[in-house]
Amino acid sequence: MGSPLDEADRRTVLAADRTVYAAERTYAAWMRTGLTALASGIGAKALLAEVIPEFLIILTGSILVLFSTFCFVIAVVREFRPGPPPPEPDIRRIPSGLLLVVNGVLVIVTIAALFGVWFGRSGSV
Repeated sequence: MGSPLDEADRRTVLAADRTVYAAERTYAAWMRTGLTALASGIGAKALLAEVIPEFLIILTGSILVLFSTFCFVIAVVREFRPGPPPPEPDIRRIPSGLLLVVNGVLVIVTIAALFGVWFGRSGSV
């Protein structure tokens, strides 16, 4: 059996591991919310045609798509600024470069979707 100090150190490292997992769950939640807002913004164009005026469709779709961009940006910002540094965990974090690339591509997709909401056709062809 290890000394009480070793056990306390191990509990501290396990707490750091849990902090990393919590940060990853938070990142995933921001991504889920962003993807849902993106799909809703794009879908608003087709689903709301002939239900509400065109300017409201464009406004609704734009707000949802811009909110998805906000979610993708905040997901990375929060991942890079998790708060006070924990002790060094045993587990590996998701590579920062990968997060930047994935979220950067998603921001580009949201910009393209925003143009689709603004200039695309509403409803069926």
